[in-house]
Amino acid sequence: MNQTLVLYRIVASCALALLLGPLGREATAQSRNVHPNPAPQITAVPRSGAINVDGRLDEAAWTAATAATEFKQSQPTEGAAGTQRTEVRFLFDDEALYVGARMYDSLGARGVRSRLVRRDQLGEGQSDMLSLVLDTYHDHVGTVSFRINPAGSIFDAAGDATWDPVWQSAARVDSLGWTAELRIPYNQINFSKAVDQTWGLQVIRWTHRLNERAHLAWWPSNESGGPARYAHLGGMRITSRPRGFEIAPYVVGQADYVRPADAANPFTDARELKYRLGADFKYRLTSNLTLNAAINPDFGQVEVDPAVVNLSAFETFFQERRPFFIEGSSAFGFGSFSCFFCNNAQNLGLFYTRRIGRRPQLSPAGDYVDVPDNTTILAAAKVTGRTNKGTTLGILNAITRRESARIMVEDPAGDRFFSREVEPLSNYFVARARRDYRDGLMRFGGIATSVDRFTDDSLALNRLSVHARGLGFDWDMNWKNRRYTFVGQYALSDVRGSATSIDRLQRASSRYFQRPDREQGDNGLFSNAYDPSSERLSGYGGYTRAAKDAGEWLWETSVNYRSPGFEINDIAFLTRSDYFWHNLNFARSVTKPSKLFRNHFTVIGAQQQFNYDGDMIDRYYHGGMFGQLANFWNFGAFMIRRPETYEDRLTRGGPTVRKRGSRSYHLNLSTDARKKIAFSTNPNYGIGEAGTVGYNMNLDVTYKPTSNVQVSVGPGFNQSASPYQFVTAGPDSTATEFFGRRYIFAELKQKTLTMNTRVNVVFTPTLTLEAFAQPFISSGEYFEFREFLRRRQAKMRNFEPGSEIVTTTTASGSTRYTVDADGPGADNAQTISFSEPDFNFRSLRGNAVMRWEYRPGSTLYLVWQQNRSASEAVGDLDFSRDRRALFGAHPDNIFLVKATYWFAF
Repeated sequence: MNQTLVLYRIVASCALALLLGPLGREATAQSRNVHPNPAPQITAVPRSGAINVDGRLDEAAWTAATAATEFKQSQPTEGAAGTQRTEVRFLFDDEALYVGARMYDSLGARGVRSRLVRRDQLGEGQSDMLSLVLDTYHDHVGTVSFRINPAGSIFDAAGDATWDPVWQSAARVDSLGWTAELRIPYNQINFSKAVDQTWGLQVIRWTHRLNERAHLAWWPSNESGGPARYAHLGGMRITSRPRGFEIAPYVVGQADYVRPADAANPFTDARELKYRLGADFKYRLTSNLTLNAAINPDFGQVEVDPAVVNLSAFETFFQERRPFFIEGSSAFGFGSFSCFFCNNAQNLGLFYTRRIGRRPQLSPAGDYVDVPDNTTILAAAKVTGRTNKGTTLGILNAITRRESARIMVEDPAGDRFFSREVEPLSNYFVARARRDYRDGLMRFGGIATSVDRFTDDSLALNRLSVHARGLGFDWDMNWKNRRYTFVGQYALSDVRGSATSIDRLQRASSRYFQRPDREQGDNGLFSNAYDPSSERLSGYGGYTRAAKDAGEWLWETSVNYRSPGFEINDIAFLTRSDYFWHNLNFARSVTKPSKLFRNHFTVIGAQQQFNYDGDMIDRYYHGGMFGQLANFWNFGAFMIRRPETYEDRLTRGGPTVRKRGSRSYHLNLSTDARKKIAFSTNPNYGIGEAGTVGYNMNLDVTYKPTSNVQVSVGPGFNQSASPYQFVTAGPDSTATEFFGRRYIFAELKQKTLTMNTRVNVVFTPTLTLEAFAQPFISSGEYFEFREFLRRRQAKMRNFEPGSEIVTTTTASGSTRYTVDADGPGADNAQTISFSEPDFNFRSLRGNAVMRWEYRPGSTLYLVWQQNRSASEAVGDLDFSRDRRALFGAHPDNIFLVKATYWFAF
């Protein structure tokens, strides 16, 4: 590694040590710190009579419980008592916890704001709401939450909102305000094995018309809070352990009406009918450990991924949407990344669930090839929970089937049909554990991942690794009432396979080991040299952050690095390795309202990044202000300045060059979300030192015509310009400055027009209809083909349009460009040819989903999806022409019915 980079890392490490020195001296005294706002003590009492969960609170049993009534505001008047009286009582029996809440309103029923909302979409901007958060282990770490509004709409979450436990609730509006009743069965939540239980408790009431948020457990907004500051819910005795066994079989029927792209393709049919059967299982091993399993699981997703045009060398990241992987995902979380303000940074996540069941990775040759859309998951199981000694566990294993593609090769003697493996039989394994100390003030954990592929197919062995292993550990330490934090992770990776498969990884865009001007290291414990014969690639990565996260004046500094050989894409998501990143921010957080602001946050800082050769490949200076205005509008404004830096990825495996600087200005503004019509926009404007200009304009409008209908429309237009868009590269012996290859670039002007539209209709809290459509048009015009004059500098030479250096030919409506660097009069330079790169892509993606929870835990889905797409090699965006082409494209339709039925034993 370059000596400058080594010195830089030493200095950064010393700076962290100096910052943490004073904090370490306070660690011993931390347990004696007393918060100025002590947590309330709430007592649950045994249920003495029947409770009918109807929202009326008219049973005599409720009178035995003492109500929690002391609520304080976090907004609009921080620290003041809640203006509307709230009473919350707790009962328990051998099977469940009961919650009864009375929300008084000074205007009676007239003051209550109610709205029907689909499950898990309930938030503060929609209606009055009561939120209950439980720290069932009382470890100040993990929580489960339940929300309800006056219409009976609910929300539940355990790290993510897709957790849908089976619980009972009801709400009523009356002359005094509104009431709510909840019954939460023990077999739906995890807690310790102790008979005498004390749980952490937070209750939050949201009064919509006053924009008032009142907390049972309150702390100032500029202090660290969370479960460590919750109230204590005691008095419960749970003598029997819930051992719930749940089975949810499902059936899916699907009809695909997809027009074949080629009528001669023997593997396509305009209509295809499919069905799937399977079942999900859940068994509570103990009160704090749960086993989830699935046989032939349905890992289809109801929502569609957004349309994108990716012109980079890096993969696009899509969020996970499949319920099996989302539920309980917090147990596998590793690689958390936090910053007041940062850009172009990636976390150290070691598990990306969309790798399991992905589209097959191999592409065999043939005139017609039919590759499955996804890899079939034969079975999957996971165990999640927490031991009574404070260790959070997550273990997952999944097996995916060997997938084959059907292939036809045209032959004068007769077409040949055969199959070829496109994804091997594979096993995915993840184990995650975290242990908490000192009431959650310190946490240490580890994670292990493994991917094993079983194949003897030559194509698979030449392209895919056989074994991939990952190992990581992390820590999270807090001092002085969580005012100061020191967090970090460190990870190791090791990938084994054939020499050709490892060579593919070495040459991948995440590292480009083959770069001719790269300083080659060695391949000892960690890989840092290009070796086409190597059968192993190994590396390390890390992240460390020290910060003052609470108070008015804040600061943070962090380092984030990946060694050149770090590779985790078999089971995680990594766009690049070979870098060392560092940032420093100073901020001020003001939570006391003024005439102009209710709160605001101001930050200024910088970040920079080096590769392991010591080249500075990124640097940013930034400043911004964010907050809420006195009229409850939210705002944000910031600026980013990027100076000229080296760039080791532009030539896509070629020598390092330099990239000129730029500056950009950004604004975010959103109106009061409580209103019938709400607006938001986030325009930006950027100027490049190479003479390019880009901007983005959008306006999102949300309209709520009735209490059960919401319409959202979001038109947006983006124009971006890049003077360094890679076009192609080819051998040329005269390009000695670039080691015998010529790299062709162009200035690209890309225009994108979108219109995200969503309509939600809620008939009852358990019956909803959602429709989504995304028209998308994107064009790209390439002009002024060019090349860098020298490596490690920014000056370029344009190939003038119409010159003898660049010639064009047209055949069958297709244009090809040919670059002859020294002109047609000389025969020294080799020519490089490429097709017309201009593009115009149109897409319309949409779906409609009817969801009916016809009994607790049992759901019926009716789904319609449509996709239209078209493209042509033109670089302009003509709305009239492109709109006609888009809606004139043939629609592909998918109709799906899915039914699940929940059994509990």
